Amino acid sequence: MNLWKNELLVYHGNEVVQKFPVSPGRSGYPSPVGTFKIAEKATNWGGGFGTRWLGLDVPWGIYGIHGTNKPWLIGTSVSSGCIRMRNEDVEKLYKMIPVGTKVEIDGPIDGIDKREFKKLSKGNSGNLVLLLQQNLKSHGYYKGKVTGIFDDETENAVKKLQKDYGLIESGVTSKREYRRLGMIE
Repeated sequence: MNLWKNELLVYHGNEVVQKFPVSPGRSGYPSPVGTFKIAEKATNWGGGFGTRWLGLDVPWGIYGIHGTNKPWLIGTSVSSGCIRMRNEDVEKLYKMIPVGTKVEIDGPIDGIDKREFKKLSKGNSGNLVLLLQQNLKSHGYYKGKVTGIFDDETENAVKKLQKDYGLIESGVTSKREYRRLGMIE
């Protein structure tokens, strides 16, 4: 899925067999970015969820690919993080994709028009926390499971990084920590 272009591509091997327009999360409510799996499928969730639901195994919240009762908004960033599709499109996808299918989502880590790294602390979750944990792990500071949830272990890893670089050991990230990890220049 390419959230930069608001499109979902279905592959069979290396060949694109279907392409659908989608609506990702709006500013402040980014869609998850990374590699996930379809964890569940359901019909008729009701309300704004349209006729089909394909739930993703995102560790920090409930996100899915679903229909909408506002198809005229497809192609714009309007959701609360889920991926919206026209009902007729999500019904086709629902028939094609079994539970367990790998879903790769590429797009902005902190939502459309958000290009800065915000401060993170215990209790935060999402794409940016996931990226932080991956970078802390690759630098040897984080030993836990990369979940996208800023927990005690993540806070302790940030404090170790801060100590090594002579920074105040607050456990809160800022541009200084992102620079030390090579996440920004």
